[in-house]
Amino acid sequence: MKICETCNQNKAFILRPKTRKAICRACFFAVFEEEIHFTIVTNKLFVPGDKVAIGASGGKDSTVLAHVLDYLNKKYNYGLELFLLSIDEGITGYRDDSLETVKKNQQTYNLPLKILSYKDLYGWTMDQIVKEIGLTNNCTFCGVFRRQALDRGAVLLGVNKIVTGHNADDIAETVLMNVLRGDYFRLGKSVDIMTGNDGDTIPRCKPFKYTYEKEIVMYAYHKKLDYFSTECKYSPNAYRGYVRELIKDLELIRPSSVIDIIHSGEQIRLKKETKVPQKLKCESCGFIASNKLCKACVLLEGLNKNKKKIVLEIEEEKKN
Repeated sequence: MKICETCNQNKAFILRPKTRKAICRACFFAVFEEEIHFTIVTNKLFVPGDKVAIGASGGKDSTVLAHVLDYLNKKYNYGLELFLLSIDEGITGYRDDSLETVKKNQQTYNLPLKILSYKDLYGWTMDQIVKEIGLTNNCTFCGVFRRQALDRGAVLLGVNKIVTGHNADDIAETVLMNVLRGDYFRLGKSVDIMTGNDGDTIPRCKPFKYTYEKEIVMYAYHKKLDYFSTECKYSPNAYRGYVRELIKDLELIRPSSVIDIIHSGEQIRLKKETKVPQKLKCESCGFIASNKLCKACVLLEGLNKNKKKIVLEIEEEKKN
């Protein structure tokens, strides 16, 4: 019987993926929470009085984030006012089910919940978009719309910060994706634990920046948290999925690959003379943009034009 390498008393429960130490259940819960607290405090993510929207999808990451942040806020008296903010992309059999989990968590933690839908914001559901454009670039549409939808929801809630459940694995994947795409501008920003703190947008924080996905899953499972585990039916063809598999293969050879990639990304800085996109306000919706129109409005314009074109073609056929 292996003894916990932290307390040296209880029977070891797991071998931590992050440290490779055998640890008991109680110590795992404690160190998991304390490491997140350390990340929050050392990076000064919050100040007393902050109104914080938790991006809640009902999945393991956002569910654990809501649980741990609610717990730490009370334990260490952060002085935060917490809200749950969910985005309904309109994916039948996926998001509608996961939102039921969010509603259960809202009752468990007694936090205000705001749900915004793509249909209300943009006039389209993801099911309709995929039907229109196919499965090739659907994740691009969804990602752009979701990022803006979170900003819109945060404005409606009157919060001054957004927290998301992006974990170490997610960030490592993003770093590698940007390397492979040659996207030097996003590469530097992808490892930032807080973005948007320049006053132009509502800051977004990632308390799970150094938290392994495997440990989030174990924490959620053994804490018996209520979370939704089904993958999006439109994600199998996503570029991120291939990068995720690549990192898993790297971990078999070098277990520290996830953190190594993040630390490598942290060392990358743009030269002072490098031109970066200028931040503007979208002429259509008023949200942040790098051109006259933001990416969400450009994509939406394309969808609506295509829809009008199809309608006109159908009407022309009827005439003939």
